[in-house]
Amino acid sequence: MTPKEKFGGIYPALITPFDENDRVNTAALTQLVEKLIADGVDGFYVNGSTGEAFLLDDEERRLVYKTVADANRGRVRLIAQIGAISTKKAIEFAKYAEACGYDAISSLAPFYYKFSFEQVKKYYFDIVDAVNVPMIIYNIPLYSGVSMSVDQIGQFLSDDRFIGIKHTANDYFALQQFKRVFPDKVMYNGFDEMFIAGLSMGADGAIGSTYNFMAGKVIALLKAFREDRIAEAQKLQGEVSNIIAKMVKVGVMEAIKETLNQQGIPVGRVRAPFSELTDEQKAYVRDEILPLL
Repeated sequence: MTPKEKFGGIYPALITPFDENDRVNTAALTQLVEKLIADGVDGFYVNGSTGEAFLLDDEERRLVYKTVADANRGRVRLIAQIGAISTKKAIEFAKYAEACGYDAISSLAPFYYKFSFEQVKKYYFDIVDAVNVPMIIYNIPLYSGVSMSVDQIGQFLSDDRFIGIKHTANDYFALQQFKRVFPDKVMYNGFDEMFIAGLSMGADGAIGSTYNFMAGKVIALLKAFREDRIAEAQKLQGEVSNIIAKMVKVGVMEAIKETLNQQGIPVGRVRAPFSELTDEQKAYVRDEILPLL
């Protein structure tokens, strides 16, 4: 089975719930995993940007990896985002995720210090040399500050231990070129509001933030696209994008969590320095977003 066959589909980029004391709420996380599996997702992307990974301490990140693995019980695929500025720390997370039974690891490029490509390349190869699970490159230049060319990405994908890319960028020409050169690797679309664009350029599925609360819409979108019901897929993308446009007015991260809270999963607020929503903003989510789901 090729990576695209094994790992394609819809993967929520899981949020990290917090309780009223700002501790990881493992019960709520387990509840969310159960709900999304029932919704029909193909897997989970754990401790990514949406999971507030870089606002968690090391113990909290490990707790999230283990909680999701325990809740999943081998039912769907698990991808652990293990990225860190430090290679040593990234390897520690990768080994822990492997021990928890994750199917793959993923990492954004080391950020902040503007590392050279050769340094970035060594970071990735040092990680895959240390574990026995495959790597998915997390290509998110907007936040990592690292933009890699098709030729540079090819230096990873030509190695069997690198099985694909999470492409959180709006350069769909690059995505198409990745797929053209490496047709059997798995290519994930990263921007939820552009999913159908990614599919049209060769994506095998998507990893998305808003899939925490509207997985059903994107599962239906993917099915419609694969069955050549393009008008239906376009309509569903329009619905998804309209919801996201409304979320932007109160903050996407904040809106995701508040929507889940109002759906009955007590995930708490986004950790500071993100803002806590006002009562008025919570009412906006209730009146403007929930009716669209």
